[in-house]
Amino acid sequence: MSELTSSKRNGNLGRTLLWVAIALSVLLLGFVTALTIRANPYYSDREANGISKFQFIEVCREQLAEDEQLASLQGLLQQSGQLQAGQRLTAEVAPEPADLVDSVQPAQGGGWTLNVPANIQVNGGGAPLGQLPFQCAHDKAQNRTTAQLQLPGGV
Repeated sequence: MSELTSSKRNGNLGRTLLWVAIALSVLLLGFVTALTIRANPYYSDREANGISKFQFIEVCREQLAEDEQLASLQGLLQQSGQLQAGQRLTAEVAPEPADLVDSVQPAQGGGWTLNVPANIQVNGGGAPLGQLPFQCAHDKAQNRTTAQLQLPGGV
């Protein structure tokens, strides 16, 4: 019988090393997970602010796309002939995601505030026509998020 197939060979050392490797892997995974959760930029105290930071940003983006000020700006540009029939204005927040998350600040009394520029584009494509200030706030007491695009000159 060869040495590899011998029944006299003891496999306990190999099994022990395997279990030690598995235990160390599980501990390392737990440690990395704990660090990742603490470093999550979207982490927020939902109870203190009424809504998570991620949800707040998503609601602000939705409200920006449906903003009444954007519709009135589109109407003015169509009346002046600067925007052709069938063309539509769209607005998107300008900052990169990391900068956008950093721009979200807790509000007094609970909630969130966001003040960033918004890119205005025709039909959501091409280069932006310009930027306008965008404000968004969540009021914890009323559980309501309001957003507004600031048009130049109070249009």
